[in-house]
Amino acid sequence: MNRARPLVDWLLTSLPLLAALAATVTLIGTEAEVVSFFSTFRADHPEMTQFMNFVTDFGNPFFYVVFLAMLIVAWRRGDARTKRFVFVYIIVQLLIALITVRFLKMTIGRPRPGEGMFFDPLTSSGANHSLPSGHTTEITGAAGSLALFCGRHWLSLALGVGIALVGFSRIYLGMHHPSDVFFGWLLGSVSIVAIYTFSRK
Repeated sequence: MNRARPLVDWLLTSLPLLAALAATVTLIGTEAEVVSFFSTFRADHPEMTQFMNFVTDFGNPFFYVVFLAMLIVAWRRGDARTKRFVFVYIIVQLLIALITVRFLKMTIGRPRPGEGMFFDPLTSSGANHSLPSGHTTEITGAAGSLALFCGRHWLSLALGVGIALVGFSRIYLGMHHPSDVFFGWLLGSVSIVAIYTFSRK
């Protein structure tokens, strides 16, 4: 197997979100300015806000359906490779996108946009669970691992657009700072590496 192919697929899934984050910070400014800009933009563009709400609510559940369908088809066909991939995906996502993200959110205690400036470590308050972005971690792990599993560059780029949409929706809706989304992508990339590594015999 070409060892460079997984790296290329990972880059293709990552570039759209990283480009969106870079453009946001470059064109708008500091994270405080980003929060202020999108607060005004949401009020002036309700249709776009409705679309972004749809993306943020259904982006990750879409992949639940995809992986469930993959598992059902693999079970019927006796496809051990796909079954192993899906089971490893579930375990890794539970460990990283759920448990690790929740632990970090509570431990770091970063306030969400508009909730103040001061961190409140070891808190159970959702208002201080901004870092990292759980939505971004989850979508990166799901779409990115699927991209490496399929090994089709065009599909990897398409999945990367999906990751970018979900990650950007969290900034647009005022739920996360750009850096929260960036660190969510980093954690999601850890999920990709783990899923790719442990799903192979």
